[in-house]
Amino acid sequence: MRLAGKIAIITGAAGGMGEAAALLFAREGAKVAAVDLDEARVAPVVESVRAAGGEAIAIGADISKTADVLRIAARTVGELGVPNILFNNAGVDTENKQSILDISEEAFDRCVEVNLKGVWLMIKHIAPLMIPAGGGSIVNTASIAASIAAGTAGYCAAKAGVVSLTRVAAVELGRHNIRVNALCPGATETPMAKHQREEMEKAGLPTSNELIDRMGVLGRMARPEEMAMMALFLASDEASFATGAAFNNDAGWTAMSGISVQMFAK
Repeated sequence: MRLAGKIAIITGAAGGMGEAAALLFAREGAKVAAVDLDEARVAPVVESVRAAGGEAIAIGADISKTADVLRIAARTVGELGVPNILFNNAGVDTENKQSILDISEEAFDRCVEVNLKGVWLMIKHIAPLMIPAGGGSIVNTASIAASIAAGTAGYCAAKAGVVSLTRVAAVELGRHNIRVNALCPGATETPMAKHQREEMEKAGLPTSNELIDRMGVLGRMARPEEMAMMALFLASDEASFATGAAFNNDAGWTAMSGISVQMFAK
């Protein structure tokens, strides 16, 4: 098993990529601390892990709050052991597909607090646990919205910040044998994507199969499991020389972004 003996913290684990990663990491031998805003929402994921013979705990926490992050750290160490994998996957889309001119200050702030500040807080308080234990791997969920305008203002800005934060963390933590990388998903079938489609429909924006075709060259959205597999690779020793990088997993969306823009303009 690729994560035998490892202890992993996964945020945003109640659904989508986080849920897929929790199940996959556990199957690969890791003990998993599954974190989400509401412990009741993430409890079924932990039950599924345990039913399959794995070991996991459910933690309800808001990663944008220091006290909650410290509680995540304490419960993980107390109930599972010292973590050597951190998958910073929690994220929100609070701006409801609004224009940069219409987004409220509250919505913008919340988007940045969770998607960027939360990643920083988790690194700040979990990485020190990894250092005396010999190091580990941190995987931060960014987005292709970090490099192209594939979302709203706060979301794109926060995800670009995650990529930059990843580089800084990799440089500073490398001497402690902690690798830090960013996973940049393209269009993926997650609860957030469902919400985004609903908001696009409300705004009168296209949500058809034709639009999905412009989100990559494979003519479909990704399954959460396909993102979890990339996260697994980056978390595992198979990626032992990879750090400070952003890995696009987007069916070629960013590669064809120039063509995509032209198609939208027609």
